[in-house]
Amino acid sequence: MEWRDEGVVLAMRPHGESSAIVELFTPGHGRHLGVVRGGAGRRLAPVLQPGAQLSAVWKARLEDHLGAFAVEPLRSRLGHVMGDPAALAGLDAVTSLLAFALPERAPHPGLYARSVALLDLLGADGDWPLAYLRWEMALLEEMGFGLDLGRCAVTGARDDLVFVSPKSGRAVSRAGAGDWADRLLPLPPCLMGQGAALPGEIAGGLRLTGHFLSKWLAPALGDRPLPGARARLVRLLARAPG
Repeated sequence: MEWRDEGVVLAMRPHGESSAIVELFTPGHGRHLGVVRGGAGRRLAPVLQPGAQLSAVWKARLEDHLGAFAVEPLRSRLGHVMGDPAALAGLDAVTSLLAFALPERAPHPGLYARSVALLDLLGADGDWPLAYLRWEMALLEEMGFGLDLGRCAVTGARDDLVFVSPKSGRAVSRAGAGDWADRLLPLPPCLMGQGAALPGEIAGGLRLTGHFLSKWLAPALGDRPLPGARARLVRLLARAPG
């Protein structure tokens, strides 16, 4: 069995004396694991850091075997974010959530393209926190837990949607919320495509996506806790100016 693809490193752990088991997210083969010979050595270990983009050839005797990767570097991202704690936390959050959420060996080419685009923004574009927030929305959608923000769940209106039901994930208008407003989740305008994020909107948006990641996605995956890397990113962005 053999295939060739590109992929983003999600995780790497030592295996034996000098090898490593590498977890890649590829467009054609999804989240896929394999052994890299010498992957824990001085030459390859710096190449196999989370967020790095590689060209990979996977080989195994049988399809269901772990198999082995032969890799070549395409793009290293760690160096671009090392001086920016928030961007570094963003890289850790993206790779950790992908490793947490994706089923093994199931292709998600659209999410792959969106993830690569986000990783390229980290440390290079000041608006990356909004792109990250929208990426979490896309992750929920890709995993089958997308929110319905097209019209009010109560009135059917398409205007003035300012809340989301924590139970159904459907948008609610100001008029439709009524006395229940304090039990609903605020819907930041930036998630509705209404311009750049104003101060506080990113934090509010992450509370929204975090609710559904915890209440919908995590239970479907065995009720495991969300990766700590996401919580670290949320704390850093909450302290960021603006």
